[in-house]
Amino acid sequence: MAHASGKFAYGLCDYCGQRYHLNDLRKNWRGFKVCPDDYEPKEPQLEPLQFVADAITLDQPRPDRVEPMTVYVGAPGDTAFQSRGSATNTNDMRPSIVDSVIMARGSVGTVTVEIS
Repeated sequence: MAHASGKFAYGLCDYCGQRYHLNDLRKNWRGFKVCPDDYEPKEPQLEPLQFVADAITLDQPRPDRVEPMTVYVGAPGDTAFQSRGSATNTNDMRPSIVDSVIMARGSVGTVTVEIS
């Protein structure tokens, strides 16, 4: 369908009712064709806020590693054993099961440590 255009095309402002050139009328955010005097841009407060959630997860997480702790009784290297160290209790100082016995019996002053 053909529409009128050019210098002889007129339209009425939907707010004030005055006659203007059709090219001078602008469509406002409510859909009305209004003159330049009555034109108002949309207020930013009327736009919904962009909701950005806080990041609460990690990207490609890895499980915690518990490294065995080496405990020295006496001079380092004399009587050493490794602890079990679990994910729930990192203070687990019980010696881990080892194929060979590293230390059978040792004493420092009046303290005696036995591992079997």
